[in-house]
Amino acid sequence: MRRLLVPPEFLAGDAITLNGAPFHHLCRVLRTPVGAEVMVGDGRGLWLRCRLERAEKDCARLVVCERECHRDTALEVHLLQGLPKGDKLELVLQKATELGTARLTPVVTARSVPVRDAEREGRRLERWQRIVTEATRQCGRAQVPQMDAPLPLAQALSQVNAEMRLVAWEEGGRSLSSLAETFSPSSVAVLIGPEGGFEASEVALAQDFGFLPVTLGPRILRTETAGIVLAAWLQLIWGDMG
Repeated sequence: MRRLLVPPEFLAGDAITLNGAPFHHLCRVLRTPVGAEVMVGDGRGLWLRCRLERAEKDCARLVVCERECHRDTALEVHLLQGLPKGDKLELVLQKATELGTARLTPVVTARSVPVRDAEREGRRLERWQRIVTEATRQCGRAQVPQMDAPLPLAQALSQVNAEMRLVAWEEGGRSLSSLAETFSPSSVAVLIGPEGGFEASEVALAQDFGFLPVTLGPRILRTETAGIVLAAWLQLIWGDMG
């Protein structure tokens, strides 16, 4: 069944009028025929089963058939991703969303190349938000992850409140298998370095905030691979993929 995410205020009544981007996606991109059923969500856990009653030139009307409240069943994961170069972060955001990640924080580290133009930074954050919203719709998640603006490392670490905190460190640390045998957390924060990894002082800072260094095995993974691998492993061991 086709799925669509819209702002919560669209879903207050027994009928929904769509225009703008939601209308274009439903009727122009997905080519939804009149009479078809559509799932419409607010990104906060509410899904409405609707029927497309009418489609006109620039708007459509859907009738609400049933309301359903869902919740994310995945392990609550907060991914703090060292800001990589170019558009690599976009792949990380998309796949981490599909894997159930609850919060996504780009982190500026010593080896990151931050964007210093405020207008460009704002456009980039808007694009990231669109990516996680579309990934949420595509994979049928109940809630859109929280998408943060890039933060300096120390500030990002100070905002973490997860029960377990892990930092991927190519210089060594606990093995993932030993964690699986010892812990059963309800929430996990994962810190991934950018290209070139972390400086030793940054890992020491993370440890001051309660992060445990872990190794991902004998191979050094690219920054855009490491977070996805670790998020998948966490959902397999403690989340809803297992």
